[in-house]
Amino acid sequence: MAPLTGLNLIDCAKANSKQGLEVAAKQCGYGEDTENFIEQLQAACQEIGVDVQELSDLITERQRATKIPGVTIAPDSASDLGTVRKPNA
Repeated sequence: MAPLTGLNLIDCAKANSKQGLEVAAKQCGYGEDTENFIEQLQAACQEIGVDVQELSDLITERQRATKIPGVTIAPDSASDLGTVRKPNA
């Protein structure tokens, strides 16, 4: 796969930014060449008037938001899938 450039690179980098530099570089076609990836990303961002110093600059506030704690509902084991139990009274 040829390395992405321009808006495609920005979109890919943004989509993978939370997974870290190495993952984003690989997913965008730069393999382990993280230095070239960042250089190309910065150049692409400058073309559209956006100042990006590092990959984390692409993470939006929405992406940074922590997950709201909740309750996980699951069977005790895989064999319990499909088994209906009566609640304890």
